[in-house]
Amino acid sequence: MTTLPARDLGHTLARPIVNAIGWNDLSFALRRGVDDFLAMPTHALFIGLIYPLVGIVLATFALGAEVLPLVFPLAAGFALIGPFAAVGLYELSRRREQGLSTDWAYAFASLSRPAAGGLIGIGLLLAVVFACWLVVAQGIYWALYGDTVPDSALEFARDVLTTPRGWALIAIGNLVGFAFSLLVLAVSVVSVPMLVDRNVDTLTAIETSLAAFRRNPRTLLAWGAVVAGLLILGSLPLFVGLAVVMPILGHATWHLYRRVVPA
Repeated sequence: MTTLPARDLGHTLARPIVNAIGWNDLSFALRRGVDDFLAMPTHALFIGLIYPLVGIVLATFALGAEVLPLVFPLAAGFALIGPFAAVGLYELSRRREQGLSTDWAYAFASLSRPAAGGLIGIGLLLAVVFACWLVVAQGIYWALYGDTVPDSALEFARDVLTTPRGWALIAIGNLVGFAFSLLVLAVSVVSVPMLVDRNVDTLTAIETSLAAFRRNPRTLLAWGAVVAGLLILGSLPLFVGLAVVMPILGHATWHLYRRVVPA
């Protein structure tokens, strides 16, 4: 185990211990995530339905406007803001773990705690990353297609899947998207649940998350791949599957945090 050095915040706070984790911990987190979802289905769906509804609205808008090339970046970008959007799920898992009431009215109780400012700060940071991703995605499209506007979704899909510039758009877009996702994973995988769990400042939470990633790069990269794969599966039927996938991943991320940073 690695103990991070203490930092003066007006009073001394020891940085949390960061554990080494393995494949079994990922499996454990997913099982506990499913268990929490089954134990709190109404509450999880109440929060989880936000994602598919927003996705459908954004996709509908994009399909009827000149921002059709941004439909996929918009959908993929949910993963960039997901860690903050899952704050309510972390709180419910925390309360269930401690034997407290898991009524959905308590889902956002963490926003009334001293660390709420840190949560909002990370939420704004992730929103900025999401906006930057959309700008970069649009720039990649312009670099390959110029100011050409697709006549229809079918025509655009055919061009992307059957032409060299379309293949380049897929390859470059996915590589850049991976870089953005890697940044968000390293910064938020531990920091957001930690701010729900403990009275720490934003910098301490982010530094602990980065330390966890440095100690467990392969395992957390595998976790990122699991999250991405499940989000893709949940997005295929018009985002409806996210109503189940997002709550399970949110609860599972809490339990993964517990394996990385012990209570």
